[in-house]
Parts: sequence; structure tokens; C-alpha cells
Amino acid sequence: MGHRSAREPAMSTTPHVRIDTALGAFTVELYADRAPLTVANFLAYVDSGRYAGSSIFRIVNPHNQQPEDPVRISVIHGGTRPLAAGNLPMIALESTAQTGLRHRHGTLSMGRDGRDDAEGDFFVCIGDQPHFDHGGARHPDGEGFAAFGQVVDGLAVVEAIFAAAGPSEYLAPDAEIHIHAAQRIE
Repeated sequence: MGHRSAREPAMSTTPHVRIDTALGAFTVELYADRAPLTVANFLAYVDSGRYAGSSIFRIVNPHNQQPEDPVRISVIHGGTRPLAAGNLPMIALESTAQTGLRHRHGTLSMGRDGRDDAEGDFFVCIGDQPHFDHGGARHPDGEGFAAFGQVVDGLAVVEAIFAAAGPSEYLAPDAEIHIHAAQRIE
């Protein structure tokens, strides 16, 4: 009683979230064992439905990036907008120095301005982005960003979203990529 037969698949304890966008869906695996605070925050946004109706509102590539930015990046950036009225309380940074994670192609990470002010906006790396890691040059404080997951299915959708970049890193409101839903999957 209570034992699984050899034919039954083991239940995954690693959370997975499917993000359905206007250009298709992609699935992320979340590293709750390595970035527990950041994963719990992301799942609170997922479980509360806050990502439904949000968008990918920023697509940054070396060609459309602000000229004054010293480090060239490639990301898709979406979720809730920073400081939106419906956002949950800000969380502390779980840097890559703490988690051992790195910003590689398809890594899911949490946006931030200050050290402990992450909310519900997230980004996915296109190509390896080591300057987002602790000690990297992307953020002036050198603390980097909180990597907390990886795209495990639908990377072609993420790349198609990235290909929809405009001449400016922030998309015009009518060009934003709508997020229909984000939900946990098993």
C-alpha cells in the first residue's frame, strides 16, 4: 500500500509552469531547491492569475538597446510591470553567488532595479548572458540578477518572440506580445 509499481512514473517535485502567449506557449522548470524565495514569488504571481493579461513588453537585442548601456544583452522581458498597483510585495535578491545558477540560453530570471525590489517582471535569456550573474557588469551594484528557472519546452516560441523585436527595446503597446495565461503543469 502506498508503493508505486515500476510502470508508474514518479511525480515530479520540481515545479513547471506553462506560459501561453499570442505567439505560442513555452514551459519553464523552476529551481525551488536553489532559489526558493524567487520561485515562491513567481508561483504566487502564477497562482493568483496576475500574469494572465500581462505581456512581453520589452525585447532587447544589441541593435535596439539604449546606446548608453555599456553591456549588450539579448532577452525577452515581460510579466507584470514594475510598481504596478496589483503587484505583490517586493522580495530580496537571491543572487547567482547564493544559488550557483548561471544565466544561460533559455534561463528564466527575475527583473529588478535595486537590490531587494524584485516583483513580478521576469526575463528569459537569449544566448548565454554571464553579465547578469553575480559580479557581472549589467547591474551597477555587481550583484547580478536572480536566475531561477530554465525553458524546457517551447524554446522556439521564445526565439520567435525575440525575433519580434522592434527598433526600440520597449515595444509599442499594440506590438506587445500578449500573455494569455501562466499555469502550473505536472
